[in-house]
Amino acid sequence: MEEKQFHACMKKVKAGDKSALREIYEEYIGYIYSVVFQVVLNKEDAEDVTSEFFIKLWKLADTYQSRNGHKAWLATIARNMAIDLLRKNKREVLVEDFADSIPENASPDDVEGNVISDISLKAALDTLKPSEREIVNMKIMGDLTFQEIADVLKQPLGTVTWRYQNAIKKLRRCGYE
Repeated sequence: MEEKQFHACMKKVKAGDKSALREIYEEYIGYIYSVVFQVVLNKEDAEDVTSEFFIKLWKLADTYQSRNGHKAWLATIARNMAIDLLRKNKREVLVEDFADSIPENASPDDVEGNVISDISLKAALDTLKPSEREIVNMKIMGDLTFQEIADVLKQPLGTVTWRYQNAIKKLRRCGYE
Protein backbone atom coordinates (compact mmCIF):
# COMPACT_ATOMS: atom_id res chain seq x y z
CA MET A 1 0.00 0.00 0.00
CA GLU A 2 1.38 3.38 -1.01
CA GLU A 3 1.77 6.25 1.46
CA LYS A 4 -1.11 8.15 -0.16
CA GLN A 5 -3.44 5.16 0.05
CA PHE A 6 -2.55 4.55 3.68
CA HIS A 7 -3.04 8.21 4.56
CA ALA A 8 -6.46 8.21 2.87
CA CYS A 9 -7.45 5.04 4.75
CA MET A 10 -6.33 6.52 8.07
CA LYS A 11 -8.40 9.65 7.37
CA LYS A 12 -11.43 7.41 6.82
CA VAL A 13 -10.65 5.38 9.96
CA LYS A 14 -10.39 8.64 11.89
CA ALA A 15 -13.88 9.49 10.61
CA GLY A 16 -15.20 6.11 11.80
CA ASP A 17 -15.12 4.16 8.53
CA LYS A 18 -14.66 0.49 9.41
CA SER A 19 -14.22 -0.53 5.76
CA ALA A 20 -11.00 1.52 5.64
CA LEU A 21 -9.72 -0.34 8.70
CA ARG A 22 -10.58 -3.61 6.95
CA GLU A 23 -8.55 -2.47 3.93
CA ILE A 24 -5.54 -1.79 6.17
CA TYR A 25 -6.12 -5.09 7.96
CA GLU A 26 -6.17 -7.09 4.73
CA GLU A 27 -3.02 -5.38 3.48
CA TYR A 28 -0.96 -5.64 6.68
CA ILE A 29 -2.20 -8.63 8.70
CA GLY A 30 0.75 -10.82 7.64
CA TYR A 31 3.27 -8.05 8.14
CA ILE A 32 2.03 -7.21 11.65
CA TYR A 33 1.91 -10.89 12.59
CA SER A 34 5.52 -11.38 11.50
CA VAL A 35 6.71 -8.34 13.47
CA VAL A 36 4.88 -9.53 16.60
CA PHE A 37 5.91 -13.18 16.21
CA GLN A 38 9.56 -12.15 15.98
CA VAL A 39 9.25 -10.69 19.48
CA VAL A 40 6.97 -13.17 21.27
CA LEU A 41 8.08 -16.36 19.43
CA ASN A 42 4.74 -17.98 20.17
CA LYS A 43 1.94 -18.52 17.65
CA GLU A 44 -0.99 -17.99 20.03
CA ASP A 45 0.45 -14.84 21.61
CA ALA A 46 1.34 -13.45 18.18
CA GLU A 47 -2.22 -14.02 16.99
CA ASP A 48 -3.65 -12.34 20.10
CA VAL A 49 -1.38 -9.30 19.85
CA THR A 50 -2.01 -9.02 16.11
CA SER A 51 -5.78 -8.91 16.58
CA GLU A 52 -5.40 -6.41 19.44
CA PHE A 53 -3.14 -4.33 17.19
CA PHE A 54 -5.97 -3.48 14.80
CA ILE A 55 -8.24 -2.50 17.69
CA LYS A 56 -5.47 -0.24 18.94
CA LEU A 57 -4.95 1.16 15.43
CA TRP A 58 -8.64 2.11 15.36
CA LYS A 59 -8.18 3.97 18.65
CA LEU A 60 -4.90 5.60 17.53
CA ALA A 61 -6.31 6.93 14.26
CA ASP A 62 -6.46 10.45 15.75
CA THR A 63 -2.74 10.39 16.52
CA TYR A 64 -1.59 9.37 13.03
CA GLN A 65 0.43 12.03 11.26
CA SER A 66 1.04 11.69 7.56
CA ARG A 67 4.72 11.28 6.86
CA ASN A 68 6.91 8.87 4.98
CA GLY A 69 7.27 5.47 6.57
CA HIS A 70 3.81 4.32 7.65
CA LYS A 71 5.12 0.72 7.72
CA ALA A 72 7.75 1.70 10.27
CA TRP A 73 5.04 3.42 12.33
CA LEU A 74 2.89 0.28 12.23
CA ALA A 75 5.89 -1.93 13.10
CA THR A 76 6.77 0.26 16.08
CA ILE A 77 3.25 0.00 17.50
CA ALA A 78 3.15 -3.78 16.95
CA ARG A 79 6.61 -4.33 18.40
CA ASN A 80 5.81 -2.26 21.50
CA MET A 81 2.58 -4.18 22.04
CA ALA A 82 4.48 -7.48 21.80
CA ILE A 83 7.10 -6.28 24.28
CA ASP A 84 4.33 -5.15 26.63
CA LEU A 85 2.83 -8.63 26.48
CA LEU A 86 6.16 -10.23 27.36
CA ARG A 87 6.62 -7.86 30.27
CA LYS A 88 3.09 -8.52 31.46
CA ASN A 89 3.47 -12.27 31.35
CA LYS A 90 7.07 -12.36 32.66
CA ARG A 91 7.52 -15.87 31.46
CA GLU A 92 9.62 -17.75 28.99
CA VAL A 93 8.00 -18.16 25.61
CA LEU A 94 7.88 -21.67 24.19
CA VAL A 95 8.81 -22.36 20.58
CA GLU A 96 5.89 -22.92 18.22
CA ASP A 97 4.90 -26.55 17.83
CA PHE A 98 5.65 -27.89 14.33
CA ALA A 99 2.43 -29.94 14.25
CA ASP A 100 0.35 -26.75 14.00
CA SER A 101 1.75 -26.01 10.54
CA ILE A 102 1.12 -29.45 8.96
CA PRO A 103 -1.98 -29.79 6.75
CA GLU A 104 -4.43 -32.55 7.69
CA ASN A 105 -4.38 -34.24 4.26
CA ALA A 106 -0.56 -34.34 3.97
CA SER A 107 1.10 -37.68 3.24
CA PRO A 108 3.68 -39.05 5.73
CA ASP A 109 6.49 -38.22 3.27
CA ASP A 110 5.22 -34.63 2.93
CA VAL A 111 4.99 -34.31 6.69
CA GLU A 112 8.51 -35.67 7.16
CA GLY A 113 9.88 -33.32 4.50
CA ASN A 114 8.07 -30.33 6.02
CA VAL A 115 9.28 -31.14 9.51
CA ILE A 116 12.88 -31.60 8.37
CA SER A 117 12.69 -28.38 6.36
CA ASP A 118 11.18 -26.53 9.35
CA ILE A 119 13.81 -27.93 11.70
CA SER A 120 16.72 -27.04 9.41
CA LEU A 121 15.36 -23.52 8.84
CA LYS A 122 14.79 -23.13 12.58
CA ALA A 123 18.32 -24.39 13.25
CA ALA A 124 19.69 -21.90 10.72
CA LEU A 125 17.71 -19.04 12.27
CA ASP A 126 18.84 -20.16 15.74
CA THR A 127 22.43 -19.45 14.69
CA LEU A 128 21.46 -15.79 14.54
CA LYS A 129 21.50 -13.47 17.51
CA PRO A 130 18.00 -12.18 18.40
CA SER A 131 18.92 -8.71 17.14
CA GLU A 132 20.06 -10.17 13.80
CA ARG A 133 16.95 -12.35 13.50
CA GLU A 134 14.71 -9.35 14.11
CA ILE A 135 16.45 -7.29 11.43
CA VAL A 136 16.32 -10.14 8.89
CA ASN A 137 12.61 -10.61 9.60
CA MET A 138 11.85 -6.92 9.20
CA LYS A 139 13.90 -6.68 6.00
CA ILE A 140 12.68 -9.85 4.28
CA MET A 141 9.20 -10.47 5.69
CA GLY A 142 8.35 -6.85 6.41
CA ASP A 143 9.96 -5.44 3.26
CA LEU A 144 11.25 -2.47 5.24
CA THR A 145 14.20 -0.38 4.15
CA PHE A 146 17.29 -0.32 6.34
CA GLN A 147 16.44 3.26 7.34
CA GLU A 148 12.93 2.25 8.40
CA ILE A 149 14.35 -0.65 10.43
CA ALA A 150 16.85 1.71 12.07
CA ASP A 151 14.00 4.08 12.95
CA VAL A 152 11.85 1.29 14.42
CA LEU A 153 14.68 -0.18 16.46
CA LYS A 154 16.13 3.22 17.34
CA GLN A 155 19.58 2.09 16.20
CA PRO A 156 22.11 3.68 13.86
CA LEU A 157 21.72 2.80 10.20
CA GLY A 158 25.25 1.39 10.05
CA THR A 159 24.55 -0.98 12.93
CA VAL A 160 21.40 -2.27 11.24
CA THR A 161 23.11 -2.92 7.89
CA TRP A 162 26.13 -4.52 9.59
CA ARG A 163 23.92 -6.89 11.60
CA TYR A 164 21.91 -7.77 8.50
CA GLN A 165 25.04 -8.58 6.50
CA ASN A 166 26.40 -10.75 9.33
CA ALA A 167 23.07 -12.57 9.59
CA ILE A 168 22.98 -13.26 5.85
CA LYS A 169 26.54 -14.64 5.98
CA LYS A 170 25.52 -17.00 8.80
CA LEU A 171 22.44 -18.17 6.89
CA ARG A 172 24.50 -18.78 3.75
CA ARG A 173 26.86 -20.99 5.77
CA CYS A 174 23.75 -23.03 6.68
CA GLY A 175 22.80 -23.35 3.00
CA TYR A 176 20.15 -20.61 2.73
CA GLU A 177 20.14 -17.73 0.27
